[in-house]
Amino acid sequence: MEGKDSGDGKQNTADMTQFVSSSDLVVPVLQCLIESYIRHFSNALDEMGERISELEQSINDLRAEMGAEGTPPPAAPPKNTDDE
Repeated sequence: MEGKDSGDGKQNTADMTQFVSSSDLVVPVLQCLIESYIRHFSNALDEMGERISELEQSINDLRAEMGAEGTPPPAAPPKNTDDE
């Protein structure tokens, strides 16, 4: 049984070596994917920020327009009837 354990140990070492070797190949691919996702999300957030700023500006423009239209024209000064 001791001989079998020794063989299993060698197999485990070989499996671990293969796993580590394949991991060395996978890590750069994953890193590239993560960087790509980060760029994508960053661009999307920048675009959303720009759109929100444009929306805020449109709202402010509408408020200013409504305020200008909503104010009554200045009243004419009352005529003084004492002079007549």
